[in-house]
Amino acid sequence: MTQAYCRYFTALILFLSFLKAEAQQTCVGALGDPVINIDFDRGASNIGPSINETNYSYVAGNPNDGQYTIVKTSAGLNPGWHQNVINHTPNDPNGYFMLVNADLNKGIFYQTQITTQLCPNTTYEFAAYIINILRNSGVKPNIRFTITNNGLPIPGADFLTGDIPEGSATDWIKRGGTFITPANLGIIKLVMTNENPGGNGNDLAIDDITFRACGPIITSTVTNANNFNNNTANICVGDTRILILSAKASPGTYTSPQYQWQEFDGNNWVNSTKPGAQSPDLTVNFVNASLGNYKFQVLVAENGNINSTTCRVISSPITVNVNNKPNPTASNSGAACIGSNVQLNVDQGVSFSWTGPNGFSSTVQNPTLPNVSLSSAGTYIVTVFNVSGCSNTSQTQVQVLPPVIANTNITAGTICQNESVDLIASGGSSYSWLPIDGLSDPNIANPTASPKQTTTYTVSVSNGTCSVTKNITITVLKSASAYAGEDKKMLFGQSVTLNGNAIGDNITYLWSPSDYLEDPTKLNPVATPPVDMTYTLTVQSNCNVSMDNVFVKVYPKIEIPSAFTPNGDGINDTWNIPSIASFTNPKLKVVNRNGQLVFESTNTQSWDGKFNGKGLPTGVYYYTLYLNEGVKIYSGWVLLTR
Repeated sequence: MTQAYCRYFTALILFLSFLKAEAQQTCVGALGDPVINIDFDRGASNIGPSINETNYSYVAGNPNDGQYTIVKTSAGLNPGWHQNVINHTPNDPNGYFMLVNADLNKGIFYQTQITTQLCPNTTYEFAAYIINILRNSGVKPNIRFTITNNGLPIPGADFLTGDIPEGSATDWIKRGGTFITPANLGIIKLVMTNENPGGNGNDLAIDDITFRACGPIITSTVTNANNFNNNTANICVGDTRILILSAKASPGTYTSPQYQWQEFDGNNWVNSTKPGAQSPDLTVNFVNASLGNYKFQVLVAENGNINSTTCRVISSPITVNVNNKPNPTASNSGAACIGSNVQLNVDQGVSFSWTGPNGFSSTVQNPTLPNVSLSSAGTYIVTVFNVSGCSNTSQTQVQVLPPVIANTNITAGTICQNESVDLIASGGSSYSWLPIDGLSDPNIANPTASPKQTTTYTVSVSNGTCSVTKNITITVLKSASAYAGEDKKMLFGQSVTLNGNAIGDNITYLWSPSDYLEDPTKLNPVATPPVDMTYTLTVQSNCNVSMDNVFVKVYPKIEIPSAFTPNGDGINDTWNIPSIASFTNPKLKVVNRNGQLVFESTNTQSWDGKFNGKGLPTGVYYYTLYLNEGVKIYSGWVLLTR
């Protein structure tokens, strides 16, 4: 095999590997300083100057297929694009980005050569922020990132973004990948090509193209600080303490990692000379610490590359904040009376530690001293911690006043409705009674109370500063009230229940006369009088007597003949119900077996067995008898025979 054929075969293998490239993940560990950082500059005009690193044609306006422009915003360009896309570079309102209208054929829209010395066998990241600027669906951009060494693709240094979907005007997403440089480093080129055709979409924007070293994940910790979170440690002004800053690199990236700690001097990062500056652990000694922010970072590289800016990675900065101590002011709710509560207060801080008399302690910002006594008086001290863990103290004096001794003439009393009682309080210089309903004057020591219902009156007795309360309960007895119920109706021999009702406090009740009553001491006795009767319900309380009457109407017994013989012999010729004469509005209806009405009467008229003046045939006829409201309806049959 000739040498030329070997070179051809090697190139073919690399080319086939190139064709099978897949989308890669950008660096997940620490990154170094950018070897290149293309942000397309900035300026006052909305359109920026052309660039040399592309095969596309520049246009200072709206680009067509195969053209690009450099702009601040997409506003006013192709209406099929988002009109509010702006550059990605942070904190750069005048920055430009590259806007590409893809060619109908694949082509290179960005390429550059690395002119800085790189390190062999070192991991680097080639990436850019890319956005699909189409407003609607169309051909989607698919960008290939390729790194070549002396014109040949580096194995593993070729990756695709895959189709980038349409989205919003802010969907800038970092895309690219990582690779390892070969041992025989030569001329390194970075190439970005468009893998999909243009024409119907495939329009994109690019910004912040970077190439830099990619290293391990670096985890930072600080020991002996007040707290450490999000790479920030906190101590306090005046502290004297030794902090240990530690950086742990995840294994796998570097065989023999080398470290260099740096400090920020206000303008630049400089190598630290503190103990442990070339190890994972840096010792930082603070003596009577001064207010300020102190920043540290660690460089990590393969052994021998730590001084090469293109071959090392940098941790996220660690900030040690020297914070002011809080300046709290403690206070309380003022002089307190025995038995009352005192509210302690402090105006700032995030955590608290109170101490005071009688072994008092609390971690609440504004604790309450409940039910204070004379021994509760004294000095209360609070230690206040701010968010940085710095502390300071403040104190407040609590004063406890002697109690008011109050008395009342009674604690409870009983009156009847519409009566009054005198309430008397003493022991203070001012008085206030509640509720005010039924009082002659709620702001004197001895008001007259005329409550309409049982009421507990509370008097507040004050000497001008402290006050106590006393209660007097006045029970109002309800007057007796009797209700004997609605009048009753019944038939002789039957019974009715009297519906009595008695209202009042401490009452007794009795029916009179007691004749024919089941039990005259019951509110609802059963009555069986043989004649009309008036009963009286008497209800008696400690306050009054009340009476009410009920009338029981007794109707005669109803006897209905079951047959009659209207044959004109003068004997039993009519059907007559004698007792209905005792009722004022009796109603009688007779029908034949077909339901036809043959006789109707609204008085005491007898039936002669005729219908429309003609005698009815022998047979059974059916009747309905309504006597009065409250009396049952009678129904049955009668035999008419001749």
